[in-house]
Amino acid sequence: MEFVKNFLMNAGMMVTIAYIANLLYKYGLSRMSGRVKYASSILLLIFAGWMSSFFGFRLPGNLIFDLRFMPVIVAAAVYSRAWVILLIGFGIGLTRLTFGLGEAAFVGLLNLTILGAVGAVLNVWMRSSTAKLSVKGIVTVLTINLVNTVNIATFGVLPTRTYLTEIVPVMLPVSIILSLVLMLLLREFHLEQQRMMQLEHANQLLSEQTRELQQTHHVLEERAKQLILASQYKSEFLANMSHELRTPLNSIINLAQLLYEQEEERTPGETRVYSEMIYRSGLDLLGLVNDVLDLSKVEAGKLEITYEEVSVQEIPELLQMHFEMVAIRKGMEFRVIREDNVPDTIISDSQRIQQILRNLLANAFKFTQQGSVTLHIHRVVEGEEQLGWLVFDVRDTGIGIAQAQHEQIFEAFQQADGSIARRYGGTGLGLSISRNLANLLGGHLRLQSKEGEGSVFSLYLPAS
Repeated sequence: MEFVKNFLMNAGMMVTIAYIANLLYKYGLSRMSGRVKYASSILLLIFAGWMSSFFGFRLPGNLIFDLRFMPVIVAAAVYSRAWVILLIGFGIGLTRLTFGLGEAAFVGLLNLTILGAVGAVLNVWMRSSTAKLSVKGIVTVLTINLVNTVNIATFGVLPTRTYLTEIVPVMLPVSIILSLVLMLLLREFHLEQQRMMQLEHANQLLSEQTRELQQTHHVLEERAKQLILASQYKSEFLANMSHELRTPLNSIINLAQLLYEQEEERTPGETRVYSEMIYRSGLDLLGLVNDVLDLSKVEAGKLEITYEEVSVQEIPELLQMHFEMVAIRKGMEFRVIREDNVPDTIISDSQRIQQILRNLLANAFKFTQQGSVTLHIHRVVEGEEQLGWLVFDVRDTGIGIAQAQHEQIFEAFQQADGSIARRYGGTGLGLSISRNLANLLGGHLRLQSKEGEGSVFSLYLPAS
């Protein structure tokens, strides 16, 4: 009867240790690294074996009967490495020596080492077998209990007959029953841990999904704002384009009508003036159509670039001839400065370079009422790779551009201010086309500007 009481106390103590271990894991070890948790669980099972011996049933001659082999059963069912079960059995055996050295103590060390080896073999079998979990548990409990009984009968200090006839009939059934109960508790604990882990995983997934939904919501809000702005800009573009297209078209129609209706009353001088006005209106109309067509070609990737040797000296001369009359008409100064370090030629597309610079210079003159416009050509070396760039700076003393609008003005259909488009005219496509062309040529555009202080648009092209 004392065996039963003592074994029940042993089992209750192990359940208590398991509960404490659960609390420690939940509120402390769960935040630790995987190695720390793994090592802690091994030490905890060895400690449980020591506690079992501490509360074991003691007989004369330093004999202790207890359930110290139960942690080996738990280890065989829980761990995925066989050597860990062997280590736990040996560790529990060593703790037996803390209750006094002697034959019984060393037999206890030998017994737990053998049980650790048996548990390791059972662990390998359980991981490779397709049998049900309940069958694996029963086989493990029965095997370790029987091996423990055989070990004590073979190596124990008590006479074998006395042990088998007086102790085993009571101890073995009780230890098997308590071991099975402990395995059931362990299974429930394991299932609870799995449920907690699944719940934690589900919470993490829910949190991630919530974050993703919030990010998606922000992205959708941003895109909605962009769509509203794009719609607004396109509406302004269409309004400006309708005005820009009507003006030259009306001029052409009205002047052509005058030429047709007043043929006899018209003097040769008037005919020449009307023809010139029709010609200029046609050129304006052609420029607007070309802007739209160029943008569509660039965005469709169908604009062809012809690489050839380009004279760096010839480009500014052609541009000076083109814009010199514009400067005289507006009463402004137009300067072209070419530094000495500029190469004579580069490999690029002359037509597209001139198209970009014409757009930049046209804008400079359009948005400058007084002062000057300067085309400054120089060479710079930038970056860690020391890349050489040929730079065309178009500097004006005009209205300037606010910092917040520096990136916006390069987008298609967008200008710094819709009212500016109505005041100064134009499609708002020139800078977008110029930036795309610069990228196609292997270069880029840069802008330096402050509102009311003029602007500097810089075209960077590879110099080598």
